[in-house]
Amino acid sequence: MKDSNFIKAHNARMMWHPMTSPQDSIDNPPKIITESGGVNITDIDGHTVVDAVGGLWNVNLGYSCQPVKDAIANQLDRLPYYSTFRGTTNDAAIELSFELSEFFAADGMASTFFTSGGSDSVETSLRLARQYHKLRGEPGRTKFLSLKKGYHGTHFGGASVNGNANFRTAYEPLMPGCFHIPAPYTYRNPFNESDPAKLALLCAAALEDEIAFQGANTIAAMIMEPILGAGGVIPPHASFAPMVKEICDRNGILLITDEVITAYGRTGAWSGARLWGIQPDMMCTAKAITNGYFPFGAVMLGHKMVETFENNPDAKIGHGYTYSGHPVGAAAAVACLAETKRLNVIDNAAARGTQLFKGCLALMEKYDIIGDVRGGHGLMTAIEMVEDRATKKPIDAAIGAKVQEVTYQAGAMVRVSGPNLILSPPLVLTEQDAKTILLSLEAGFASV
Repeated sequence: MKDSNFIKAHNARMMWHPMTSPQDSIDNPPKIITESGGVNITDIDGHTVVDAVGGLWNVNLGYSCQPVKDAIANQLDRLPYYSTFRGTTNDAAIELSFELSEFFAADGMASTFFTSGGSDSVETSLRLARQYHKLRGEPGRTKFLSLKKGYHGTHFGGASVNGNANFRTAYEPLMPGCFHIPAPYTYRNPFNESDPAKLALLCAAALEDEIAFQGANTIAAMIMEPILGAGGVIPPHASFAPMVKEICDRNGILLITDEVITAYGRTGAWSGARLWGIQPDMMCTAKAITNGYFPFGAVMLGHKMVETFENNPDAKIGHGYTYSGHPVGAAAAVACLAETKRLNVIDNAAARGTQLFKGCLALMEKYDIIGDVRGGHGLMTAIEMVEDRATKKPIDAAIGAKVQEVTYQAGAMVRVSGPNLILSPPLVLTEQDAKTILLSLEAGFASV
């Protein structure tokens, strides 16, 4: 490894970073993270902080999960790679498929299709949704519905169903036939409705209206996050997901839950679908499936999907990735799932999530820059920052950047996206770690 001076001198000079402009990375060099342990990360200058971002929503078990590291090392020694394309497979992928089917049985899932990550999982689910209807003799069902503010990755399919213009505009025209309904976002919505239950009814009515307008027999699937993550941690009222499921079922539309963030315990339940008491037709998972230690993903398939594909001789899946079912990723996922269950992380996610949520509400009472605090379901919390509470005018980007930097210097890595400061720390966070995050946030808000 080159020395620190070399690394600093070449930071962002020959590498483009996701979700920002190349020039911004040059003008504002990214933090160079060089070490980690537990829930902490250390930068190239030796500054150690609590990682309140959890990598990128994915390091649920922290950075010192030895069973997963051992599983990766052992698998690399034994079989570092083999394809799962037609005619071959590997034992690690087979074992993982069994474990996942057991883990997600309560969600109505029966089989899995392996991918390389979250965007791949979304793309896979959209393709399989269209193919499902073709196999059933309804080839006209090609359209997709999703929520505004929803995030579904960066492939053309995922970008097309994304509900945020920031991830769409530069790449348009995108895939045709994708339509968006209002999200159950109480702080900002076109109905000017702040009551979560009433807003859920209005959004469900908008979904029914869009289905009627498009024609139910033209729609393949509805895809949604059980709790909107990157859009600003937007939890719907508990009645919303069941209403969406009923509407989809009644109209012959598949329901896909994008669980790339919400699966494996982050919400305080084992999945977002289970949190709301529904059984979708497909579930997109990734991120915490390997704790971030290996790029991997899985689309879970419900019984309706399995029966349609497995009972049709024409159901060839003309889709897949070189690294689908990668043995090292599969071995990591088996170990990660075992450790996730052993630690029963949902209990700690719920307790620490409540602690952070209440702490952020207390900060809101002290600092007018905080317009809204959202969370209350596991370790997913967002603070929406505003210039003026009365008008809800979002803060200037420079203010958000200052809050983020001062918070980092005070002891916690947080993520600011637009006006939202998002917290998604590891699920093994301790009570003291949560206190450190809150104290660091207070320093950040006090600075502005």
